Amino acid sequence: MTPPERYHFGASVRPLLVPKHDPCGVLGDSEIWLSARTPDGPAALHLARTAGELVATGHGPGGAWMADRADAIAGLRDDLTGFPELAARNPLVARLARTFAGVRLPSTGLVFPRLLRAILEQKVTGKEAHRSYRAICRHFGEPAPGPAGLVLPPDPAAIAATPYWAFHPFGVEQRRTQALLRAAVVAERLERCADAAEATARMTALPGIGPWTAAEVVRHAYGDPDAVSVGDFHIPNTVAWALAGETRGTDERMLELLEPFRGHRGRVCDLFALGGIGAPKFGPRMPIRSFARF
Repeated sequence: MTPPERYHFGASVRPLLVPKHDPCGVLGDSEIWLSARTPDGPAALHLARTAGELVATGHGPGGAWMADRADAIAGLRDDLTGFPELAARNPLVARLARTFAGVRLPSTGLVFPRLLRAILEQKVTGKEAHRSYRAICRHFGEPAPGPAGLVLPPDPAAIAATPYWAFHPFGVEQRRTQALLRAAVVAERLERCADAAEATARMTALPGIGPWTAAEVVRHAYGDPDAVSVGDFHIPNTVAWALAGETRGTDERMLELLEPFRGHRGRVCDLFALGGIGAPKFGPRMPIRSFARF
């Protein structure tokens, strides 16, 4: 595969992995390994950038399925049509769009692994959520194909068959666990959704899954550039600060300010994150807890 000019491999695929250590994937300077449960069976994908090209190698029964989607996983199917014109409406957005022109939205085509992570990230710090994610992957994980030593993402059927209290030692309380169990029961139907809109409707019909969780999923399962994480603790403040110079913002104000960028609203939020844009902070950070100790 030949990526577009200025394509940034690492920044494009990094959101697919939990920071610092992900049992289901590993990112190097110019390569990524990613495991998955595909419709054709267990798989691992190796994507490597060599001499300006991207080379994809699939492993396992689902390796061909992963290799066929390698361009989407790398973000090469990301459609920026119309975005430069929208970005030009705001000097900051236009500058960030030029600076990070090589960063593309990946699209895995797989819903449940990202939904697992998004549910765990509800209402807790990233460190807490990622600690729980690693523990759950290690507990339920099976060896993935290929030589990278990865484990497969947890099997939804195995999660659905596990009582909620078994997740407490992983640092996950009953509310998030019940949302995860409901999602695991209907995981097969979620994977059959035709697009981001259908997946969002089906996910948000489940108790415990709202627009924030759905947006976090479809942004990278479907590469949806318009998915806005309504209900986020930080993003409304970031958008209000970046676009209006206001130190604090509500979800309603965030959506009002993002409306001129409709079709790429989630991409604009990602650009603010890439550019290190953040509203002034007041007060202490949220403490890092462990529900496993309660």
